Order: sequence, then C-alpha cells, then structure tokens
Amino acid sequence: MAAQFGLRLRKGAATTVLAAATVAAMAASQAPGVTTDGAGRQTTGSPSPEMSTQADETASGNSRYYTDLPPLDSPNPTTGTGDGSGTTGGSERGIPATVLDAYKQAEASLRESKPGCNLPWQLLAAIGKVESGQARGGRVDAEGTTIGKILGPQLNGNGFANISDTDDGAYDDDRTHDRAVGPMQFIPSTWEWAGRDGNDDGAEDPNNIYDAALAAGHYLCRFDWDLSNDANLRSAILSYNNSTEYYNTVMRWLEHYRDGTHEIPDGTGSLPQTPSGGNSNNTGGGNSGGRNGGGSTTSPSPSPKPSNPSKPSKPGTGEPGGGGSTPKPPTTTPPTPTDTVHHLENAGASNLTAMAGDTFTGKLATRTETKAGKAVAKVRVRFTVVGDTDTTFIGGEKVATVITDSAGKATAPALVAGEKTGTVTVRTTVVGRSVTALDHKVTVTARGADALARTGTTALTCVPNGEFAEQIEVKATYKGEVADKVAVRATLIKSLLDTTANDKGPYFKDAAGNPVRTLTALETDADGLLKLPKLYSDDATGTFLLRVETEGGATLTLELKVEDQAETTEPTQPTETTEPTTPSPSES
Repeated sequence: MAAQFGLRLRKGAATTVLAAATVAAMAASQAPGVTTDGAGRQTTGSPSPEMSTQADETASGNSRYYTDLPPLDSPNPTTGTGDGSGTTGGSERGIPATVLDAYKQAEASLRESKPGCNLPWQLLAAIGKVESGQARGGRVDAEGTTIGKILGPQLNGNGFANISDTDDGAYDDDRTHDRAVGPMQFIPSTWEWAGRDGNDDGAEDPNNIYDAALAAGHYLCRFDWDLSNDANLRSAILSYNNSTEYYNTVMRWLEHYRDGTHEIPDGTGSLPQTPSGGNSNNTGGGNSGGRNGGGSTTSPSPSPKPSNPSKPSKPGTGEPGGGGSTPKPPTTTPPTPTDTVHHLENAGASNLTAMAGDTFTGKLATRTETKAGKAVAKVRVRFTVVGDTDTTFIGGEKVATVITDSAGKATAPALVAGEKTGTVTVRTTVVGRSVTALDHKVTVTARGADALARTGTTALTCVPNGEFAEQIEVKATYKGEVADKVAVRATLIKSLLDTTANDKGPYFKDAAGNPVRTLTALETDADGLLKLPKLYSDDATGTFLLRVETEGGATLTLELKVEDQAETTEPTQPTETTEPTTPSPSES
C-alpha cells in the first residue's frame, strides 16, 4: 500500500533550540493576546464560543483543539539536510509524508467530484494541524492508519458539548458519551454519514488519514460552498468547530501552508502544546497521550487544594459562627428545546414522485412536538437519505440538518432523483435526542418521453434481399423539452392490431449478423436523439411497420416498403422497332 501512494520515507529529523534572544524577539512581535512557548511557537488564548448562523452542527462536536500558531520564520527550510531536520522548527513547518499525501489526494478527489468547491489541500492541513497535530506528528502506518486511536475528551457537557453515546463505543470506545475520533476528530454521529473510503480498502475508518481527510473535504464542501469565497470559507470552518478563535487559528495555519511547506518523514512532526479550554480529560491529539505514542491517554485532574476550615456557626444566625442559615436549593439547568421533543410529525408533502434525474417538485418537512403536541422551535433535525440509492439532496449530499422554525417545522432541501428507480426512504431524526425516527417515502421513476418524432423525411424503401439506404433517427421529448437517457424499444410488428414481432420482411442484425426484429437496451443521447441500426430486407415484398416506443408511453410507427426494382422505377417510353415484312408469292 505504501507504494500505491508514493510515500517517500526519510530518516528521523533532529531539532535544535532557538536562542533565547530570538524567542524573545518573536514574542515581542505578536499581536495582542498572542504568546509564544519555549520553542518559539505561537498560541492563542482559550476559545469563547461564537454560534454561527450558518453552522448548525459541527464535525468535531466543538471538542478540544490546539491553539498553537505557526512559527514566525520562513515556512521553507533554509539550512541543514533539506528535509527540515537541520533547522529549528523544521518539523513544525513540515507535514509528515503520509499525512501530506492524504491531503493532496483528497483535494484531487474533490476537484473531480465537486469542482465548484475549490477545496485547497492546505485547508485540510490547517484543520489537521489544529485538530490533532497532523495525526500526532505523522504517527501512522503504511496504510495511513494512526498508531493508536486519537480520541478527544468525553463530550459530557463538562466544558464541551453534551453528546450521549451514538455508536455504542464502536469508534470511540465510550458507551456513555461520544468523543471526537481520529486525525480529523470526527464525532461518531457525524462520521456515520460523512465517512469516506479514501484509500480504496473497502472500509471507512475515522482513524485512517486517507479516509478522514477525504471525509473532511466532503464535509467542508457540502451546501455547495465555494471555498474560494471568504464568507463560504468562514462558514465551512465554523461548521467544523463553532468558535471564532478556532476559525482564526485555522486561518493562520492555512496562510502559513499556502506560503509554503515541505514533506518530512512520518513520525517526526512536532506536537502541539496548548489545548483549548474544556474539561480535564486531555486525550490524544497532541497531549501527553499523543507524545508517548499510544492511543488516547487521560491525564489525571490535579488534586483540589484543601479548603480552610470554616468557623462553627452560631445557632440562630446566618453569619459565620451564628449558624442557622437556610441552605440554598440546588440549581437545576432548564431543559433545552431539544430535551422537550417527544415525537416527530410529517409537515410536508406526501407521496412525492420524480423522474430519474429530475428535482422533486415538493419538499419534505417535519414538525417537532412535545408529548402534548405543542410545536418546538430551535431544534436541529437531520434528514438522511438511506439505503442503496443515488438520490440525494441538491448539492449531492445524502444528509441535511435543518433547525426548526417558530412553528416547529424543519423543511428539507430539494431532493434530486438519481438513476436508480423505485422507492427511496428519507429518515428524519432529532440531533442530540433519541426519539422515534420518521420515515418519508418518495418514488423515483424511469426517465420517460411523451412524444417521438422522426428527424428525416426520406421515404424508407428497399429492394428484396437488400438494405435500406437511410438509418432511421428519432427524437424524444417530454413536455416539449429534450428527453435524454430515455429507454427505447424498436419492433418490426405484424400490423397495427397485432404488435408482436413479424417473422418476415425488414430486420436488424445482431452482433453475429443474424436477423432480429426486436431491439431493446436502446437509449436516447443527451440531445434526446437515437439513431437506429441499419435495416435490411429478406425476399418478402410489401409494406411493413416499424414501431418505436419509449419509457413513458411515447410511440412512433413508421412505414417501410420493400418492392422489386421494376416496380420502383418509372416505365420508360418504348423504342421504335421495324415490323417484319411478309414475302410475296412471286418472291418465294
């Protein structure tokens, strides 16, 4: 597999220490609120959440990230061996070989599948740096899978989001709450629909950098975002982790990598030092657990300092030494709107049907309600196209998350019918709460046409045992528009009343040259046109019928004439001849 991705592994790199004066100069040059650590790395302060109106959920669940900022010197190595090992910060500036390859492959894949997104691999590198320190400095095997899992802190509401377990611990080894997983730190519920197979091994593994990088690219490119647009870029980054500080940190690394970077051997990348704020479970992604090469490691919380003993209360007073104070009732957190949702109700169109390739005219909608049937606003509802189908929401995604309006209604984006026909299920669930899912059923029918016309006007004639001079071409339309990719059937029938295949007269030929009088598996092109194969005739003469039918009911019947050559030519004027004379008796 290593050869497949063209990895170039080099010997480990050693680093030196910056002079104290240089570090001081770097620190002095920072903007307010930015500091440097002992290795000359910059860091930002702890994040304060900023809810984006455009990001309704996050890939990482707003889990911990790393606030270290790029070094101030050039991103390209200038001294040493050329691999970044001979200059201070070389491993900080460089990207491990396998990790860099994964980012570039993801960019190439998205360039083909979603060219309008304009995803730069440097954005994936910036997010990978902030989320996990480039897979803990490139500690991955030859297949791109991290050596040990990279797990974020437990999302139990203590400093981070409160996300109960959604994967039974399959990805994050935690059956009580979710944790962000892998080098791009996906939470399991997001990976379930966003996961991709980036290294073509048949699996979608959040711990594999090729899979995770491709999944991150698709996640950033959803909603038809064009990442060359600053507003779209901001929305995409905030959808990964909804924090202004996170956005600013990613942007600093993005610009750093755009200025230039280089490849370093796997396992030699530097590790981030400064995690963002949150609870005390420092796990994976560049903390002490990441440095010792294992999976996630939970650092123990510092022991609390013993409090000073209070003075005994005096009976009957509320002052120290006075006693008798009435204890305050414990504070309770009011339920969120999501907590009050009891069930889902259909609030949109029913029995939607669309032809393959078309956009459904109606939209699916769901209403969130309490047990008493009261609508609940400001709830995240997820619509998921399930099963083996190529039907998607507009933009090519199979998942869309919508926040309910003041009437408790969430309307899904428009659905685009795929080429696979039949019934498609769109499942609605509540994000962050376990309630019975609501399934919507829609139907995709085959592409069809309601009209057929021949493009030529020449009479279709032939002599016995000959071939017709012109190949028949037809055009299919639907409601006046071109009907492309429509299935067509052509049959040489016995009569208008008996549409079974004829056993004499004109015929087509199969691949072996044998006569056939019924053709299937025909299809119109992008312009709705279809040119039939050449027609031949046997020795039968007369008028014959060719019936052309399309999916959707369009029908065209054409006359074919087979006549002897003498019958098909105009009679000519007789030539003059001399009548023979009768000899006279005298001559005889």
